[in-house]
Amino acid sequence: MKYIGIDIGGMSAKAGLVNELGEIVAKRTVETDKGTDTVEFIANMVHLTVDLLTDCSLTLDDIGGIGLGFPGSIADEAGVVRYCCNLNLKNVEFVKLFRSGLDFQKTIKISNDANCAVLAEAKYGGAKGAKDVLMFTIGTGIGTGIISGGHLITGNISAGSEGGHTTLYVGGEPCGCGRKGCFEAYASATALINQTKAAVLKNPTSLLAEAVEKGGLNGKVAFDCAEKGDRAAMEVVDRYIKYLGEGIVNFCNIFYPEIVLIGGGVSNQGDSLIKPLQSFVDTNVYGKEYNPKIKVTKAVLGNDAGIIGASLLCTL
Repeated sequence: MKYIGIDIGGMSAKAGLVNELGEIVAKRTVETDKGTDTVEFIANMVHLTVDLLTDCSLTLDDIGGIGLGFPGSIADEAGVVRYCCNLNLKNVEFVKLFRSGLDFQKTIKISNDANCAVLAEAKYGGAKGAKDVLMFTIGTGIGTGIISGGHLITGNISAGSEGGHTTLYVGGEPCGCGRKGCFEAYASATALINQTKAAVLKNPTSLLAEAVEKGGLNGKVAFDCAEKGDRAAMEVVDRYIKYLGEGIVNFCNIFYPEIVLIGGGVSNQGDSLIKPLQSFVDTNVYGKEYNPKIKVTKAVLGNDAGIIGASLLCTL
C-alpha cells in the first residue's frame, strides 16, 4: 500500500508518494508563505496532493492515507494545528478541513515535523530496528523526537517533546519563545552562528575572522577553521559541543536510549561533531559504568525524513 507524506515548512511544502518499503517514488513541492490565510493554505495542500497523484497516474482511491508534518504545536489526535510560528495557522481544524477539501474518507494524520523525522529514522534510517531513540534536529531551533519502547512519545494532547525549550542555563540567553536559557538558545544552528560572530568580534585577527569576512557567517565556518587549528574557532566549537552535549545528556538520563541521532544542517560536520559528542555522552551520562553504551550518530535520511515519517503516521 502506498501513502502520501507531506513535510510542511515555512518556505515550502514537500509531498511524496511513499511505498511499503519506505521509498519515495515521486515528489512535488509548492511554496508556502506566512501571509497565506488558512483557506488558501488548505486549498494549496489539496492541490499539491492531487497534482502529485496526477503525476503518478493515480487517484485518491490508490493510496491508504495521507500524513502531514508541521513545524509547530499540533494536537495529533484531534487533527488540530494549534500554532505554527512560520505559517499563518492558529487553532485550525486542519484534518477536518483538508478531508473536506479532498473529499477523502481514508486516514489523514498530522504531527510535529520532529516526530515525523524520528519515526522515519527509526523505521528506515540511522536507528533502524531500535526501540528507544532520541533525535535532535538542529536548525533555526532544536526539534526533538522521542521513541521509547517502540512508541512515539508526545505527551498530553501531543504538547510535549519540545526539547529545545528545556532550560540549559537559568536566566541565560534569550530564546525566541520568550524565555531565557533554553537549550536551543545555546545549541541551535542560530546559536552557533551567534557564538561565531561574538568570537570574530573578540578575535579580529584570527583565521576565523578572515574566513567570515570572505565567506560570511554560517554554521560551518567555525568547524572548518577549528580543523585548521585556529584557536578562536576551536574555542567556539568546543563550547558549542559542550552546550549540545549537556542538553543531550539531560534527555539520555531521562529516557536512556539505544541511540541518539543528530539531524539538521549542523550534522553535516560529520565526525568533527559526532565524535566529540559521543565522547561527551560516554563521559557524562548517569550510570555509564554499568549500563549499555548509548550510540551517537548522524541521521541518514536527510530532507526525505519528513516526508517518509509523515507517511508513517498513517500506520500508527
